[in-house]
Amino acid sequence: MPPDAARRPTTRTYHGDVFTDEYEWLREKEDPEVVAHLEAENAWTMSRLEHLAPLRQSIFDEIKARTQETDLTLPSRDGGWWYYSRTEEGKEYPIHARYEVGGPDDWTPRVLEPGEPVPGEQVLLDQNAEADGHEFFSLGTFDVSDDGHLLLYAVDTAGDERYTLRIRDLRTGTDLDDEVPGTAPGAFFAPDGVHVFYQTIDEAWRPHRLWRHRIGTSRDEDAMVFDEPDERYWMGAGVSRSKKYLMIELASKVTSECWILEADDPAGEFRCVRPRSEGVEYSVEHAVLPVAGAPAGSPGRDVLLVLHNEDAENFELTLVDVPGAGGTASWGDVVVPHDPEIRLEGVSASERYVVLYYRRGAIGRSGILRLDTESPQTGPQVRPQLAGPRTSGRPVTGAEPVWSFEEMTFGQELESVGAGVGVWEQPNLLVGYTSFVTPSAVYDYDVATGERTLLKQTPVLGGFEPSEYAQRREWAVAADGTRVPISLVWRKDRVELGDDGIPLAPAPVLLYGYGAYEMSLDPYFSIPRLSLLERGVVFAIAHVRGGGEMGRHWYDDGKLGNKRNTFTDFVACARHLAAVGWTTADRTVADGGSAGGLLVGAAVNIAPDAFGGVLAGVPFVDALTSMLDPSLPLTVTEWDEWGDPLHDADVYAYMKSYTPYENIPDDASRYPEVLATTSFNDTRVMYVEPAKWVARLHAAGAPAMLKIEMQAGHGGVSGRYSAWEQIAFEHAWILQVLGLADVPAVSGR
Repeated sequence: MPPDAARRPTTRTYHGDVFTDEYEWLREKEDPEVVAHLEAENAWTMSRLEHLAPLRQSIFDEIKARTQETDLTLPSRDGGWWYYSRTEEGKEYPIHARYEVGGPDDWTPRVLEPGEPVPGEQVLLDQNAEADGHEFFSLGTFDVSDDGHLLLYAVDTAGDERYTLRIRDLRTGTDLDDEVPGTAPGAFFAPDGVHVFYQTIDEAWRPHRLWRHRIGTSRDEDAMVFDEPDERYWMGAGVSRSKKYLMIELASKVTSECWILEADDPAGEFRCVRPRSEGVEYSVEHAVLPVAGAPAGSPGRDVLLVLHNEDAENFELTLVDVPGAGGTASWGDVVVPHDPEIRLEGVSASERYVVLYYRRGAIGRSGILRLDTESPQTGPQVRPQLAGPRTSGRPVTGAEPVWSFEEMTFGQELESVGAGVGVWEQPNLLVGYTSFVTPSAVYDYDVATGERTLLKQTPVLGGFEPSEYAQRREWAVAADGTRVPISLVWRKDRVELGDDGIPLAPAPVLLYGYGAYEMSLDPYFSIPRLSLLERGVVFAIAHVRGGGEMGRHWYDDGKLGNKRNTFTDFVACARHLAAVGWTTADRTVADGGSAGGLLVGAAVNIAPDAFGGVLAGVPFVDALTSMLDPSLPLTVTEWDEWGDPLHDADVYAYMKSYTPYENIPDDASRYPEVLATTSFNDTRVMYVEPAKWVARLHAAGAPAMLKIEMQAGHGGVSGRYSAWEQIAFEHAWILQVLGLADVPAVSGR
């Protein structure tokens, strides 16, 4: 029998509703009885799954055998150095290093051979040495001063996402006396190399203050540059790619505001680009435009490329001059107009090009915007229309710059292509490409000729052949008639299809979903996933509402008062795959983490008969309790995503109707098998949520288990081998539920 958590009823009363919570006492993290219960849950789970130890070891060995353990990243140039990271066999963490640039025209990285010494290498930070003696280690900041002499880095050794900031003199290899505990990740040097900017977090783990530190002075002398008192807003800060401006971005889930300061005046006052307006989101990118007719070598025009959604649901890209103290009154000239079928997501600028990131047809895409300085600046002009490769746009009238556009694509139905700008002066572009069947690759792209040169592709050892795998798109129909995309990938000789494109026999399916925060699940390659595919599992992603795959409306239709669509979409996807013959309900495992854990927890309450198993990672299953407590991390900032049940009775009633913890029936004995995983030091979804959920599932007779990492955070354990062990644990359980625990991988690999 599973551990029997004591029932200690506490009463929760809001808006006239009384709810009795028997397991809220598990929230007392420092209580020895709570720790004892969690350890008992762990022990019971491991005893129940002890027989899977050989399978876990096999999966771990497969991941290890397919991974080139001693490897290097593709070097990237910044200033006078090429920077890269490398891994060594047997070591958990990467080693960060660099070598000197050969000259001003050296823009092609060396071909570095794994395991071979790199001539002129200087090791900047060995994470293995820094992690020595710690069960958990995470690097949150890594920035080198422009002169190349100093390294700014920050570490977390508990998993609670509070980082200690340090500065290392790379000429001596020693750390300076400057040290700041309790910082957020993402600190950075000002271009002068004298000042450091960092953020601190409040009791709710929200980055809310920006500080300026002068190297060599004490923490007490640091100046607070910015304070954001509104608890809905998170802060981000950094240096523009041009190194000309320092920027602050403040953002809630629905509103944003940007501030800017000339980087050569780091002690100056930031000024607002445009004051926040509720419901209006915008972001800015510095660019320099050539001036038509100006002599060669003349300075260009400093502008901001502004991506905003004011009267433009899917956002539009506009151009404004860098604002002065009064900010900007309008969004300026339109570069890429709003399109109801295309969601604009981001923009990056270099000295020569602008890269636009956007989404069309449930696939993320990127393309190059170029200013045509040879065309006349008056009369009929063109704006880019993002309809496909190499388009010149649609005609407009006005004295606006002329832009041309080129989409980057590799021609696959399901692919992820991202054009990287690199550093400001870089003459070429780097293009990243992957799919469900293609290991990640980076190409050098010559914009003038369109020629692509492969620079590096993630190696997959053990005879991997992409042609042995297939991917495709399916569409389910939700209860309200909405078509919901599903991505599928499988190994061809393990899942044979008939002439109708459906498996000749139902296959086991792992159905993954997330559905929140407008996050999109794009095609990606995974070495660990191969262990499932080689045993006959079909991996599927349900692109449910609440994500961003189909544009802003897709997100809006799966949040706040529309949140139930996320769960019913997922159930519709599971039922569709079973109805058309891809699988059966008892051979379908639902998988989701964090907000995706809420998704699978709600889905199994709605339709327990649709699944044979549920894997919930750090699951947000006690969402209503969390959203009622503004003292908890993230609660206030999340009200724009889920609603505010503390002050709104309708929101309270709606959330209570779907949150997994409150909706477990008294008799859940017909539920599929459930495995919940969590971490004791998680600050985003606290361990107590899955602990309470599993306790209540036990009490209702559901076959549920809990595995908790006592030294980890929201992202799980640190270190690659520890991560592989965690993946192997989960995959072995999945294979058991799907009836494949005794099925070997193809050819014994």
